[in-house]
Amino acid sequence: MKDDELTRAASEIGANSFLKTFGRLPDNFQLLAEAAPAAFAGYGLMRNSIMRDRDEGGALDLKTKELIFALLDALAGQTTGAKNHAAAAMRLGLTAAELAEGLVQVLMVGGITTWNVSGAAVMRHCAELEAANRANVSASH
Repeated sequence: MKDDELTRAASEIGANSFLKTFGRLPDNFQLLAEAAPAAFAGYGLMRNSIMRDRDEGGALDLKTKELIFALLDALAGQTTGAKNHAAAAMRLGLTAAELAEGLVQVLMVGGITTWNVSGAAVMRHCAELEAANRANVSASH
């Protein structure tokens, strides 16, 4: 297989991984795919491998992996990514209380700045998602 064919195939696998877990290819990753296709292809293969649920051969369940990414992104100050991963974990059953405990661990490791920069915003975002979900459930009954 030629390099360009390999890059295309790996990029498709990576894009499909995002579609499966997020329902879309985030704008920044679309830009990476356009600007540096081989880099996106490599990242996409790595992401596809790690974002397997247990029934697909992953050691951890996908909810836990999404929570870990949310916490790592919060620690790194990547609020948008932390919100996206926390929301994905909530769709898989993560509760606000579980998220809060994880964010406190981030605060313990990274200091109060991690809470002020990202943690509080992630917690608010997920509390809003949880409230909206409760409202939707109540409205459908």
